[in-house]
Amino acid sequence: MSVHSSIRKVTTHQLHEMKARGERISMLTAYDYSMAQIVDAAGIDVILVGDSASNVMAGHETTLPITLDQMIYHASSVVRGVDRALVVVDLPFGSYQGNSKEALTSTVRIMKESGAHAIKMEGGEEIIESIKRILTAGVPVMGHLGLTPQSIYKFGTYNVRAKEEAEAAKLLSDAKLLEEAGCFALVLEKIPAALAERVTRSLNIPVIGIGAGGGVDGQVLVAHDLFGITQQFSPRFLRRYLNLYDDMKGAVERYIADVKSRDFPSEQEQY
Repeated sequence: MSVHSSIRKVTTHQLHEMKARGERISMLTAYDYSMAQIVDAAGIDVILVGDSASNVMAGHETTLPITLDQMIYHASSVVRGVDRALVVVDLPFGSYQGNSKEALTSTVRIMKESGAHAIKMEGGEEIIESIKRILTAGVPVMGHLGLTPQSIYKFGTYNVRAKEEAEAAKLLSDAKLLEEAGCFALVLEKIPAALAERVTRSLNIPVIGIGAGGGVDGQVLVAHDLFGITQQFSPRFLRRYLNLYDDMKGAVERYIADVKSRDFPSEQEQY
């Protein structure tokens, strides 16, 4: 029996069981093999191959430029580093909006070419047809409501969403539609904590928050933010567990100094 076969993989069904017994779900992003290995070995429940790779890996201002091919590249790299976690991949902007046939084609490519376990899509009522079509192909779908970064130009801001009653009512209605359509879980981003808790209580599927308070079923952060690799981004909801930017920069500075002073390599570091 291999090492891999003795590890119990996380499934969508297990996430439902976790919600039912009140166990919180942990979720983090990863975009490459090495990071995925670390995050998975630590025992994370869900790894999101987020279109946030557009920001943290490629340096774009928004998530819009990342392509389906690039998402597949990141996702396949992550899948090769994972033994246990459920791997969810973002469908990138332009690969599903307004066309359910294209949404299915994009999804099938991600699943076949990367080996991932599920996909995530932003939006409510307007993408229900696409979600249903993807589910008929047997692919699990995670929803995403609240601040939907792919719609940044529509909103014009990354501020907290659904503070007004009308938008809050639509979000609640969209959440129920996503559950009825068959989504296995839902991400709520940057919305008032009280609303997120209300949504969580009204759904049977797990709700994972980012900037949505503690009344949800789980939390997700971007790994580069948690590790303190990114420095420019400091929203209220972010807790930095390390400051790798300074540590890594310091290590590089010491390496440069050692090379310049001929301290590296030493006698012991050569053949």
